[in-house]
Amino acid sequence: MARILAVGVATLDIVCLLDSYPPEDAKLRANALMSGRGGNATNTLCILSQLGHRCAWAGTLASDSAADDVLADLRSHGVDSTACRTYRSGSTPTSYVWRSMDTGSRTIVHHRDLPEFESSDFASIDLSEMEWLHFEGRNVDEATLMMARAREARPDLPLSLEVEKFRPGIERLFGEADIIMFSRDYARHVGCEAPEALIDAIHAAWPSASITCTWGDRGAWGRTPGGRTFHVGAFPPEKVVDTLGAGDTFNAGIIDQLVNGRSLEDAVTHGCRLAGRKCGHEGLRLK
Repeated sequence: MARILAVGVATLDIVCLLDSYPPEDAKLRANALMSGRGGNATNTLCILSQLGHRCAWAGTLASDSAADDVLADLRSHGVDSTACRTYRSGSTPTSYVWRSMDTGSRTIVHHRDLPEFESSDFASIDLSEMEWLHFEGRNVDEATLMMARAREARPDLPLSLEVEKFRPGIERLFGEADIIMFSRDYARHVGCEAPEALIDAIHAAWPSASITCTWGDRGAWGRTPGGRTFHVGAFPPEKVVDTLGAGDTFNAGIIDQLVNGRSLEDAVTHGCRLAGRKCGHEGLRLK
């Protein structure tokens, strides 16, 4: 299996399980309170590790007990965190999650006061044995430098980019990626109310990239560099239990198939299947 490096955020997730999402200014009792590791890049790596890949994470943590929990969870999944930079001040990023038992949906409030991973940190990573490199679309100035450095050092190294939300200047990253994975939130932010509209616009500007766009319970769309657009429907579980991390699971399914030489359509189908399985149970352990 492949050696995969992801650059992005790890968090401590504090999850409050509710019967239904509360209205403003309400008081209600939670059914359960849970905590565990989260973060898009590390979620994707933990799925990829379960699929048999050798995974490594590059990001930042504070020197606190939350970081101990994050690192312990990564070790339990076999994810190498030696590239992590630890800061003595600040606190490990924390996401406060409200999960509705009615719908399985989640609302996330994220807090961080910690610097993100920088290009100077990335420069010390040995890319010679890597077979895939994945970036969260964030920290644009530094990510631009990191992606350019990877292209210079390893022109043959496949590079994927997750674009979950709009950030100023994020389009600067698109030209460096072999595959760009967009979310519905990003599409709507830039004025696209249908996935095809976003895919058309991105393909016109960056025709050499493979493109995917998820759209909730409608599944996902993809476009090949050759210009073929396709749609893959969702694979919903019998009951939606937990959608937290479903997008990260989808991204893992894409990478798993592409690094094994499968087509983009096969990869999107695999990603939709995995995301559907994930939504049928709590947590990120594949079942």
